[in-house]
Amino acid sequence: MADGATDQAPGGEPPAIEVVGLCKTYRTPLRRRRVEALRGVTFTVERGHIFGFVGPNGAGKTTTIRTLMGLIRPTSGRAALLGEPVPSRAARARVGFLPEAPYFYDYLTVGELLDLAGRLFGLPAAARRRRADELIERVGLSRARSQSLKKFSKGMLQRAGLAQALMNDPELVVLDEPMSGLDPIGRKEVRDLILELRDRGKTVFFSTHILSDVEAITDRVAIIARGQLQAHGTPSELVRRAVLGIDVAVRLPAGADAGPLTAGATQVRRRGDELALTLPADADADAWIARAHAAGAKVISVAPRHETLEELFLRAVDARGAEGADESAGGPSPGAAGAPAASASGASSASSTESAPEAAT
Repeated sequence: MADGATDQAPGGEPPAIEVVGLCKTYRTPLRRRRVEALRGVTFTVERGHIFGFVGPNGAGKTTTIRTLMGLIRPTSGRAALLGEPVPSRAARARVGFLPEAPYFYDYLTVGELLDLAGRLFGLPAAARRRRADELIERVGLSRARSQSLKKFSKGMLQRAGLAQALMNDPELVVLDEPMSGLDPIGRKEVRDLILELRDRGKTVFFSTHILSDVEAITDRVAIIARGQLQAHGTPSELVRRAVLGIDVAVRLPAGADAGPLTAGATQVRRRGDELALTLPADADADAWIARAHAAGAKVISVAPRHETLEELFLRAVDARGAEGADESAGGPSPGAAGAPAASASGASSASSTESAPEAAT
């Protein structure tokens, strides 16, 4: 699905997330150069789905998420969460949020952190204690519940952040790089938690650049590069579009010459009596199979080789990089910087242009 495509919310309900024509422009601190961090980003996220938001560093992922959370205002465009316009207190009350590299008070325990989060959402004391106990157990921090957060590792802080994002039992969970700082076991546990949330009818929107996580758990994915969406759809839809070749495997009779069968192949691999090769995408597979049978070979498998999500991602990023290089020859390159510190009080008016930070997001 191309840039600007949208999903349809089932049952007439407003979608969990709706973003239309989102643009964000900053000015660099010294030279006051205009930098477009977001350029007409449009997408929707259905309720009950896991949506992966993928892009390299500096693509605009965090700027988009900060806009959705009401921490910065867009230069133009609009967004809504659960049918409520952004920013709005009504939307935030039903959303759980984990920012990238969260900061917590060092001398709180994880239980005290969750109690604070529960107070902010107006939960009664008994509900806060019960919910905190459940979440501490769920994210694997039971043994560390008496320690101050100052003693937590990066991965433990990430787990604590996930717990606080779920304290209000949100309908929509927004996670900015939730796998950051986690070891392989921790990443699997977070993936399992995200799948569990979907099974309970929750919507999960998360940004990442770890493509294996996207392929493993998402219902839909959007790829963003230099402030613009490059592709949007289900992982299977995105990789099924481009056929790069035809993978064939055969078993050859003893002493057979493989030469006639490898003519025109782009890749050839032979191990013992088994021959595996890749034919061009436009090759006549039926004619090749007929030649293989005539040579006495037994065909083991024939399958189209589709573009992988990683190949699609790299192609999209490379294409945007080449376009940005062309643009920079005649002026500023858009999308090179990200959002300022996440502060609602520091957000500009919708029509203003803010100063850009040094680091891209």
